[in-house]
Amino acid sequence: MAANFDAEHSYHYPTELLSLLIDCIPLLCRYKTDVVQFFRAAGVDRTLLEPWAERLRIERSAHNKYAIVRDILTKLNEKETDDALRQRREVLRRVVEWENFSTLWPDDQLKAKGLVADVRKLVNVKDSFTRMKQAREDEEYLRRAPARREQEARQTKKAERECIRKELAALFLENNHQKRGRALESLLNRLFAAYDILVRESFKLRGEEGEGIVCQIDGVIELDGHLYLVEMKWLTNHVGVGDVSHHVTRVLYRGGGVRGLFISASEYTPAALHSLRQALLHQVHFACLLREFVFALEVDADIRQMLREKVQHAAIDQTPLHVVGFFHS
Repeated sequence: MAANFDAEHSYHYPTELLSLLIDCIPLLCRYKTDVVQFFRAAGVDRTLLEPWAERLRIERSAHNKYAIVRDILTKLNEKETDDALRQRREVLRRVVEWENFSTLWPDDQLKAKGLVADVRKLVNVKDSFTRMKQAREDEEYLRRAPARREQEARQTKKAERECIRKELAALFLENNHQKRGRALESLLNRLFAAYDILVRESFKLRGEEGEGIVCQIDGVIELDGHLYLVEMKWLTNHVGVGDVSHHVTRVLYRGGGVRGLFISASEYTPAALHSLRQALLHQVHFACLLREFVFALEVDADIRQMLREKVQHAAIDQTPLHVVGFFHS
């Protein structure tokens, strides 16, 4: 007499199993109060048990063990919550695994053994409990799925950031200007994406624009609701006034509250920083050194936070090139 415990039936007791449990559990409990204690030990909801505990306290002789079990099991079987499912499984487990029949009333021992055997046969311990265990594991797997996906995403992004760091550091040893420029174009897009900084306009190589200019790359990012026109230059010399002035003008022409971010592989001249400081009177502009990004990647710092700190110092302290603390450590 096998029971089909598919997804639907494993959630509630089938009618035949419910009847067997109603006949069996009273025999496993010597006294009426033991019935309440049996369910309490199985973790059954106290709202189902307390009314019976009170009734037995007031007038124990007016009730019998079968009525108590029938009422509790029927109400428990009607509940459609995961916690009720756990309670039903625990009640069933305690019946199926019952071994010591010597504690029962002598006249009940043989009958109880037979009913427990019938319950075991009905639920088919080997297969049904395997399915119940699998269902429990599946539920746990699904419950942890969001956290697992989040952890996997973090690990993937960390691996991507490490890859970017190695490729970015290698560019400082690259002597082929065109090859370096093409690689840098891709790396900047990947770098910001790796920190969930939205790239509104992909970084593109603009090529040489004058003497001493090796490459110039532009793009637009969004950080904390603000758009930043980004200009990246890899010059043979320090960044001068003309370089930043051209960038400032392009930012102003964009309009609409667009801000400016200038990234350079080389240092800035004092005059260039002064020009950026003057531009701060009209719009937020701030500067970075490319090696700051490399170092941030090395220490696994949050580049978003690094940029936020730089924006704050530029806007409040009028410091266009603020070097964040971790860079000095």
